[in-house]
Amino acid sequence: MLNTADLGDHGSRVVFCHGLFGQGKNFTAIGKALAESHRVTLVDMPDHGRSPRTDGFDYLKYADHVAELLDPNDPVALVGHSMGGKVAMLVALRRPDLVERLVVVDVAPVPYDHAAEFERYIAAMRAIDLATLGSRNEADAALLDAVPSAMVRGFLLQSLRREGDGWEWLLNLDVLGRDLDLITGWPEVDAAPYDGPVLWVGGADSRYVSTEHVAAMDRLFPRNRRVTVKGAGHWVHSEQPEVFLEVLRRFVS
Repeated sequence: MLNTADLGDHGSRVVFCHGLFGQGKNFTAIGKALAESHRVTLVDMPDHGRSPRTDGFDYLKYADHVAELLDPNDPVALVGHSMGGKVAMLVALRRPDLVERLVVVDVAPVPYDHAAEFERYIAAMRAIDLATLGSRNEADAALLDAVPSAMVRGFLLQSLRREGDGWEWLLNLDVLGRDLDLITGWPEVDAAPYDGPVLWVGGADSRYVSTEHVAAMDRLFPRNRRVTVKGAGHWVHSEQPEVFLEVLRRFVS
C-alpha cells in the first residue's frame, strides 16, 4: 500500500499525485489550504518517498496502486503533476468510477523526449557519496553543475533524508534511472475516453503542454478546459501557489 498523509475531516475528497523525484509532501501547503473545506490525501508514488520500491517502472501498475486508495462510493477529485499527472489520467481512464473530476498539471497524454535532462539529475544524485556527505549544503554544491536551477536542486534535495549517522535518498534511483524512457513515455491504453470534467493547468513558460498536444488531450478527455498560468514553468504549484490554489479551489468546489 502506498504511503499517504491525510488533511481535513469534512467535505469532498481531493487526492494529489506528485511528479518524478517528488513526494506527497510537495503539495502540503496547497493541501492544508484546501483542507479547510475538503478531505485531502497526499500520496507518495511507488519508488518515491516512503512508498514501496518496485523492480521496474510501469505506469499502469502505478495507476493500479493509486486506485487501491480510492473508493467508488466516494469518488474523488484527482490531481496529478507531471509523472503523477500521467498516473492520474490513467486512473481516470481505467477506473472512471473512482474519479469524479480530474486535474492535470503541466503534462499531456503523450511521450516526451527529455529523458537526457533527467539522466543528468540522476547521475548527479548517484554520484554523491552518501557515506562521506557532511551536510545538505554539500549535496547542493555537488548537484550545481548538473542542476543549475536552485529551485530544481531544492526540489531534488527534499528527497535527501538524514538517517541516523548517514544520509539516504527517498527515491529508487536504480529503477528511475534505468526506466526513464518508460517514465517519459505514454502507455497504450485500452479504455474509453474519460467523460468527467477535466482541468488542465499549464505553466506559460513550460514546454510540456503545447498546441500540438491538444488533439491527444481532447481525444481522451473531451470535457477538458485549459488554464495557463503566467509566470510559471513546469512546477506551477510551486512557482505560482496562490494562483494555482485559487484555480484548483474553484474547480474542486
